[in-house]
Amino acid sequence: MTAAPWPGAVPDTAAAAPGAGHAVTPASDGVERLVVAGTEVARYVLRPDLDPRHGPRPYLHPVRTRAGVPVTDALPADHVWHLGASLAVPDVDGTNLWGGRTYVRGSGYTWRDDHGAVAHTGWRERAADRLDHDLAWRDRAGRPLLREHRRLTAAPAGDDAWWLTVSGTLTSATGADVHLGSPATNGRSGGAGYGGFFWRAVSDVEARVWTGEASGEEAVNGSAAPWLALAGTGPGGDAYTLVFTGLGSGDRWFVRTAMYPGVCVAYAFDRPAVVAADTPRRHRYRVLVVDGHLDPATVPARLAEVLR
Repeated sequence: MTAAPWPGAVPDTAAAAPGAGHAVTPASDGVERLVVAGTEVARYVLRPDLDPRHGPRPYLHPVRTRAGVPVTDALPADHVWHLGASLAVPDVDGTNLWGGRTYVRGSGYTWRDDHGAVAHTGWRERAADRLDHDLAWRDRAGRPLLREHRRLTAAPAGDDAWWLTVSGTLTSATGADVHLGSPATNGRSGGAGYGGFFWRAVSDVEARVWTGEASGEEAVNGSAAPWLALAGTGPGGDAYTLVFTGLGSGDRWFVRTAMYPGVCVAYAFDRPAVVAADTPRRHRYRVLVVDGHLDPATVPARLAEVLR
């Protein structure tokens, strides 16, 4: 389904959210809120009640611009397991933590009983502008494969935009190296190296995507540019732009615009990645959420503070 009309079916408690820096009491509906300058800009679904085949995991949806334009989609008919903005990997030591069918070398996409879940295990901090918690990435039997510390923050970026920052660490929970894979590393051609920090956007017309060096899905998919921008059109015709930063060593951009609008910091785009037994994998993604379509020439200036 596409993003629900604001405020949506989830009871809205944002009006009672305190200002930045103050503790927030637990949300009775299991949905946390991020607030910028008194405006709710995102909801964080902590414990989604989903079919195991959809890859249950905490996710951000709806995410909105400061003017209220929705910029995420969740449970869309074309890929029901796409859940707003989330961390999801299709092959974690053989466990599908993405959702949907598993790509099997020599057989293609196949329904298998291999779906795990990413579960919230405890809070470290909660405030109107930040959410800090621990999670476990588990296989189908509930055994932990990875432990994650995740911190989400929201901050203003001028009157027309705000910054979402998703940072943290992934640590092996097995005492051994944990391998991360994708359909591409399991034999699929066509640049299908998805899996990592994935953002399913929403756009009434085909979104436009570009980096500092290239533009268009074909040119940008698989690149390692310092930043990537996606300009879309939300329900009702309202324009928005998302600018992503945060590729780590070995990461690549996975991008789709023709089939659906989506951007992923892909961990295993063309070769498997490893969370070493004794070394956490660190990440820090920043997304500039802007009202309107940015002039491509202005993007570097908007990102100057981040890219220093």
